[in-house]
Amino acid sequence: MSKVVLITGATSGMGAVTSKLLADNGYIVYAGSRDKSAAGGEGNIKNIYIDVTKTDSIKKAVDTIIQNEGKVDVLVNNAGYGLLATLEDGTDEEIFNQFDVNVFGLIKTTREVLPYMREAKSGTIINISSFLGKMGLPLLSHYNASKYAVEGIVDSLRFETLPFGIRVHSVQAGLFGTNFVKKGLVANAKTTNEDSPYKELVAHFVPIVAKAINEGPSPEPIADAIKMIIEDENAPIAVPVGVEATTFVPMRKELSDEEFELKIKETFGL
Repeated sequence: MSKVVLITGATSGMGAVTSKLLADNGYIVYAGSRDKSAAGGEGNIKNIYIDVTKTDSIKKAVDTIIQNEGKVDVLVNNAGYGLLATLEDGTDEEIFNQFDVNVFGLIKTTREVLPYMREAKSGTIINISSFLGKMGLPLLSHYNASKYAVEGIVDSLRFETLPFGIRVHSVQAGLFGTNFVKKGLVANAKTTNEDSPYKELVAHFVPIVAKAINEGPSPEPIADAIKMIIEDENAPIAVPVGVEATTFVPMRKELSDEEFELKIKETFGL
């Protein structure tokens, strides 16, 4: 019997590529979308409405999958976005929204599938994290904090699910050529204002990040990593994918805090 996979934020970028790869390999994929009219699909891909900021939509989506398939074998928590702002400028609404999607939504979706996985004594939960869940960069402190939280959830949840045969992993993504700059990045107006006291930092750093994403490689390696984690029971807890992740995550482990910070300053000209 084919494994059933729920992927949040599956309409573009990493989520869409992962949906296609898994469906092409025989998985039944429920591709989560914030489009309320989401339904149907092609082949093994079934579009389903799920907005991770709305608890009712999460419950209804999981209930639908259980009614249709009787199980959820794999959850890929992919929905997320980044707030571009200094810590000083971030508004209450921006701070909440960043965590509402990247952290609270992930927790609520995971919470909803766990009873079914626990009853089946089987399941795999894969959280799409970032190399920025292990290190900091300027203008991304809120996003960094949300991804640090995701890593903390993985580290703790693994102990809770261990007795029930449920595996929990993270994919620590680097910068890939997706729509992240256009669709997945929200900029704070004060931070990007010409009168901002941080204008020199913004002028220097934002083009570096935008260039890395806009000219980045295809996110197919992310999909490959997700497939590997699902199929390999001995997969690493955290899988860094992409140049930034495979460069900085190991470096972070090797160097002291001060040495690593100096290396980041040198690398990004800070």
